[in-house]
Amino acid sequence: MKDSIKALRELEKRLYAYQYAMAVADYDSETVAPPESSAGRAEAMEVLSRAYFDQLVSADTAALLQRAAADAETEQEKAEVRELQRSYDEIGKIPAEEYAAFTKLTQESMPAWGKAKRGNDFASFAPYLEKIVESAEITKEDCVLEIGPGIGTMTQYLAESAGQVIAVEIDKSLIPILEDTLSPYDNVTVINEDILKVDIQKLVEEQNAGKPIKVVANLPYYITTPIIMGLFESHVPLDSITIMVQKEVADRMQVGPGTKDYGALSLAVQYYAKPEIVAYVSPGCFIPKPNVGSAVIRLKRYDRPPVEVRDEAFLFRLIRAAFNQRRKTLANGIGNAGDIPCGREQAQEALEKLGFSPSVRGEALTLQEFALLSNEIYYKIYG
Repeated sequence: MKDSIKALRELEKRLYAYQYAMAVADYDSETVAPPESSAGRAEAMEVLSRAYFDQLVSADTAALLQRAAADAETEQEKAEVRELQRSYDEIGKIPAEEYAAFTKLTQESMPAWGKAKRGNDFASFAPYLEKIVESAEITKEDCVLEIGPGIGTMTQYLAESAGQVIAVEIDKSLIPILEDTLSPYDNVTVINEDILKVDIQKLVEEQNAGKPIKVVANLPYYITTPIIMGLFESHVPLDSITIMVQKEVADRMQVGPGTKDYGALSLAVQYYAKPEIVAYVSPGCFIPKPNVGSAVIRLKRYDRPPVEVRDEAFLFRLIRAAFNQRRKTLANGIGNAGDIPCGREQAQEALEKLGFSPSVRGEALTLQEFALLSNEIYYKIYG
């Protein structure tokens, strides 16, 4: 991965944290904060929005976008560049002082506490916070790991329902806000760290005596798969993952074979967990409004995977080979994989033995069929 793409993603992380924090600050609810804090939250909104603006609309960001556009290779990288460029172009049309003053004004002009809500703004997001907590089936017996708490709005919902909440936030500038927001709760621990670098196994041992935890998160697109697969593949004690992600990502997690969305992520998630989309979230719930919708999906971890394989890691190497080159036949994909010592002819023989055409593509096989193929090829190679 080119340095410009890495830098772009670091910028996206910072912008995402500010975006989430602004959206939450724009929601007027007794659940979020007491009435007397409205003025303070207006000031916070101004500070957050100005910080967001300064991060996004700068000469450094313009230069980074140019480099990243030239360096982007995959469709995902190109999409990330386009999305950030769109935000840069739209927000950049507004003078910085007007942008910050406007966001402060929206807070100061809020209707009376506990009365009419602004239907087209973040107020419509409240039911989804409740839906996330409800869908996760959180009780006072549970230890919850929240990834990316922002300024702690959902954390408060979780703290009310759970026995213990561990909130991991990567942005150090949000830590003072979190500490203030969560000060009434003695069952919340805030950790300022990148979740991908946290030793979750150790965390579970220390904070929950090694018992399964429940994970709740609102994740940006580019980091969804690394976090989910990191949790599953590390085999930490895990009951469920309930997350808000882009709708297309949620759809990919639960679809079956024969569709364009079916792929390695679908199979990996369905190997470890039962996926269920519990709610769809309109783009209008966020500030700035994204181009795509979101969804809340619950992944209930299986006690045992629904299929038996001789080697789990080998199964996933096979699956990756099948979808790295979607237009090629499955036999060719396996034959071209550098980490599977199996030629195209051997792969064809295994497929034919299982009753498949030698020209079949990976998108046609179910998880059960991939497991059978994995076992067959593994036996051919290793006996």
